[in-house]
Amino acid sequence: MSRIGKRPITVPGKVTVNIDGQHIAVKGPKGELSRILPEQVTVEQDGETLRVLRRDESRAARQRHGLSRTLVANMVEGVSQGFEKRLSIQGVGYRAQVQGRNLILNVGYSKPVEIVPPEGIQVAVENNVNVIVSGINKEIVGNTAARIRAVRPPEVYKGKGIRYANEVVRRKAGKAGKK
Repeated sequence: MSRIGKRPITVPGKVTVNIDGQHIAVKGPKGELSRILPEQVTVEQDGETLRVLRRDESRAARQRHGLSRTLVANMVEGVSQGFEKRLSIQGVGYRAQVQGRNLILNVGYSKPVEIVPPEGIQVAVENNVNVIVSGINKEIVGNTAARIRAVRPPEVYKGKGIRYANEVVRRKAGKAGKK
């Protein structure tokens, strides 16, 4: 049995869940999310808890059990609290700014890089070097943060680039030089 899949999901009071066959819709104070779950799993609601169950013991059902439970749990958490990813820009002259909805990155290229966030994602900048990506869909928040990081990944010799706020970049020693 999947250790993740058998854990119940607690639904906060201000969140409503609508289950229609394989289609699940979750509505809360931050917004609304919906998803079609794989046919191998079912979702049951009893009161303030949701349980994701397998239809049978096939390999495909076992593979999708924990995944489906995590997806539903992320939907419930997203519409109630939201998700946030923080990135940090390091390097002399590297900075970021928000223009309208778009993020403008000056990270050592000849021209600034403009990133247009997807619908439902907010981007904010603190102190010109800290970028905050927030939204209700964990998958899209993570993908947007990864796209921003991919513009200039951290470099291992000087540590310059865009990194996640909690990311540790192992530095390499440069050339040893002559004696």
